[in-house]
Amino acid sequence: MVIWTKAAKADLRGIYDFIANDSKFYAKKVAQEITEKTDILELHPLLDAL
Repeated sequence: MVIWTKAAKADLRGIYDFIANDSKFYAKKVAQEITEKTDILELHPLLDAL
């Protein structure tokens, strides 16, 4: 499980809010895709070191 810092959560919320100004549908989609892509770090924790 990836543990999100407060700063990372705030950044994700900022991304969501920015996109939501135009489309709440796409804001949710982008935020969900970002969080889903972090799931690979559980299996490959050193991936960010590359």
